[in-house]
Amino acid sequence: MSLARRRPTRALGATAVVLAVLTALLVSLGSGQRARAAASLTQVSNFGSNPGAIQMYDYVSAAAGTNAPLVVAMHGCTQQASDYYNDSGWPKYADLWGFDVVFPQQTSSNSSTECFDWYTSSDDTRGNGEAASIIQMVQYMQAHYSIDPKRIYVTGLSAGAGMTADLLADYPDVFAAGSIDSGLPAQCATGGQTTAYTCMDGAVNKTVAQWAALATGSDPGYNGPWPRVAIWQGSSDYTVNTANFSELMDQWTGVWGISQTASSTASLTGGTTESIYNDSAGKPAVETYQISGMGHGLAVNPGSGLTQCGATGAYFLSYICSTYYTAVFWGLDNGAGSPSPSASASASASPSPSPSASPSKSASPSASPSSTWTPKCFTESNYQQTVDGHAYQSGGYTYANGSNQNMGLWNTFATHTLEETGPNYYVIADTHCP
Repeated sequence: MSLARRRPTRALGATAVVLAVLTALLVSLGSGQRARAAASLTQVSNFGSNPGAIQMYDYVSAAAGTNAPLVVAMHGCTQQASDYYNDSGWPKYADLWGFDVVFPQQTSSNSSTECFDWYTSSDDTRGNGEAASIIQMVQYMQAHYSIDPKRIYVTGLSAGAGMTADLLADYPDVFAAGSIDSGLPAQCATGGQTTAYTCMDGAVNKTVAQWAALATGSDPGYNGPWPRVAIWQGSSDYTVNTANFSELMDQWTGVWGISQTASSTASLTGGTTESIYNDSAGKPAVETYQISGMGHGLAVNPGSGLTQCGATGAYFLSYICSTYYTAVFWGLDNGAGSPSPSASASASASPSPSPSASPSKSASPSASPSSTWTPKCFTESNYQQTVDGHAYQSGGYTYANGSNQNMGLWNTFATHTLEETGPNYYVIADTHCP
């Protein structure tokens, strides 16, 4: 508890109280950190040289403590920072889980439709234009608040998503992960609006290696870990062709050097199909979420429940709270985003997931089950599977006991059928489960 918030005792006189408050303020100023107050969307001026001539707004959550995560969230065309602040759901989880949010805003002087420029090299490459301005916003937050440099994330919708992909490629040393919502691959277009429409309107014929090279070439001297990436899009998006969904998957699995075949899939609420692509250590590196029937926009799910967020409006469409699932994928919930398991289903009582675990039913026990064993099937939510002892959770994800197959997010919305092929050995079942 800070000194400024502590109730003074009767032994302290008025002068002592004033001196105590002044001391706290001087300590705060001396450390270069601004005090946190009641959170609101606030415009920040003079955050840097701002070569891209865009605006900065921040939401500094009173719930964020020392070494807080930071999320950069970018609006789509014809939108403003206030739209994304009001409708995306990010402030809800910032207050719930304790992190700060920056909302960059495009200006009409840069773009008549207020689109971030994800398609021109002078704006969307490392050290240049709008991309450099956004990094200066991150640096401003680091200078004025206690921000964990290893937990900085970026997300955006449409043109904001295009810029998100570029930033992940340009600054892999800055961003730990990102979420691209109804967007385009990194550096798909570099020659202005004409090339932008080529990317938006149809498929661009590139191999996985070529897509990956566009991203890795954005910061050619970088040899550290790559950001983890979530990709969201509606199956009926006619503004950004849905070919971009698979192209983004190709690009970022290619960057990671992993298979383009999903390690696991799950059906979530709102007609959403989640596909997880694990790295060589068996941990999710890329996740895709395709929403059946959704057009162009950000998926929200208004309500007060933990997994509900946002408000419907232009380009904010009621299907599923993409912000919740993105935040959990990034680990912003610190494990609190899913219901607590019973003691019998704790991760410590189960083996670690195998790096080579496959989601297909062809994964078989290391020892053949007894000939007298009768296979049994259980169709339940991922959470219930752990409660009933068929699976366990680790890092917010669910793994089948025995086979260690990744079943996706540990919650009540993802449902799988598990087949027990031997004593306490479960595999994700196909449609022929007895």
